[in-house]
Order: sequence, then C-alpha cells, then structure tokens
Amino acid sequence: MMNKPVVLITGASSGIGEKTALALGKNGYRVALAARRKDQLDEITARILAGGGEALAVELDISRVEQIMGALNKIQQVFGPVNILVNNAGSTRHLWLDELSLETDIQFHIQVNLIGMIQLTRAVLPDMLAAKSGQIIHVSSVASWVGIPTYTIYNTCKFGSRGFMESLRRELRGTGITVSEIFPGAVDTEFAQDPDLAWRTTTVTPKFALLSPQSVADEILRLIQKKRTKSVIPGFMWAAIWANAHFPGLVSWVLSKFFYIRDGKRYSWRESRE
Repeated sequence: MMNKPVVLITGASSGIGEKTALALGKNGYRVALAARRKDQLDEITARILAGGGEALAVELDISRVEQIMGALNKIQQVFGPVNILVNNAGSTRHLWLDELSLETDIQFHIQVNLIGMIQLTRAVLPDMLAAKSGQIIHVSSVASWVGIPTYTIYNTCKFGSRGFMESLRRELRGTGITVSEIFPGAVDTEFAQDPDLAWRTTTVTPKFALLSPQSVADEILRLIQKKRTKSVIPGFMWAAIWANAHFPGLVSWVLSKFFYIRDGKRYSWRESRE
C-alpha cells in the first residue's frame, strides 16, 4: 500500500480538480484533495473511499503560506511525502483592467494563480529531490500563449506560470523530477463563470471546441502515466498559438470583433451574445 504514489491536487472541490481526483483514485493513486470548500472535498473523498481508493481531504487556501505548510504536514502524517503535485487551483475575473479593484481583484488573483502555485511547488520540492523522483504538473491554459482583452490578470498569471515551469524544468534536469504542463482551451466548468458577467463558456465557445472537465482529467492521467512534459488540448489549439506567434496583427483583428469600443461604450463577448 505504501508504494502507491501520493498525489496532491489543488482546486479539487469541483471541475477539473474533482474529475482528476476521482480518476486517480480509481487508478490506484493515494489522493490528497485540497481546496477551500471542505464540505465538497469531504463528499468527493467519500466517493473515492467507497470505490476502494485512498483519499484525504485537506482544507487549503493557497494564498496563505501557513495553510500550505499545514496541508503538507497533514498529508505527510497520513500518506507520507507528496510524489506528484497537480497545481490546478485558480480564479479569475473577466473585466476590463480599469474595472478591477487593486486588492480584491488584481492582488488576490495573482496571489492565487501564480504566487501561491509557486510557493506550493517550492514547498514540495525538498522531498522530491531527496527521493530523486516526482512530478509537478501545472494545469495552465491556452491563455498562457495568447493575450485576450478582459483577461489581463489571468493572462499575466498564465504567461508567468509558463515561464516559471520552463525555467523549473531546466533547473530540475537530471534530478528525476518531471515538470509537466497541460494547456486546455475553453473548459465547461464553474471556474469559467464569473458571477458578474452574463455570458457562459457554453454560449461563446463552439461545442466542438469546448472541453469537458473529464477530458482534461483523462489527459492529466496520461501525463502522469507517460511522464509527458507538455499537452495542448484540443490539439487544434496549437494553430491559435502558432497564429498568435507569427501573425499577432491578424489575431488582434479577430479579437477586435469580440472586444471593441463603440460610441464610448466597451463591448465584449457577453454583450455580443445578449
């Protein structure tokens, strides 16, 4: 039992994190589920245990360093050191930059999406380095390659995390630790639903391009099983990344059809779909 890898999944109370926890629990991993909503974690943990898996619910606000260390100590006591970290926790606000508050919106979201992720990654490294094995997986986004209006802070965090993971991968070369990233396009989760906005991911993304949380969880499982370092899903999103890198003016023109100013009023996807 003790040789089963221990996986810590942040943002595990719903969406991608929930589906990933269930998939890994079913496939023989010992799963530590971390998020702020402990009641939902307990429910998912119970489902994994009922299916014969091993799971532990850990309340964690990733924006607080003391909770990061407390969560790792609890996991260590129950399961032992973390072998695989799935950095999935995140939050966002889809508003124009001058509509965002300096502290509640900008500071908080950078702390959760970028700084907290880096701090947690740093905290699990010593045990992985000592074991000369492990895997760090970051659930990123195509938004780490393509800047989009009203996503300024989210893009900032995702661009930053891509640079962090690339540098970390080179730092850890030869240590036995795999550094992996997954870059999904639009995913049908509650994360994508900003309460202050009227539009839903399901109304602005064509059905053929919309990913389910389960499909992302399945890809995360493949990253673990095959020790892959990078995955963009769906695959055709590589075309958007390529176009943005080589024809940024064209991408800006396309986006201007969805985000624009007319007669002093700013419009975005939500107004164009209402």
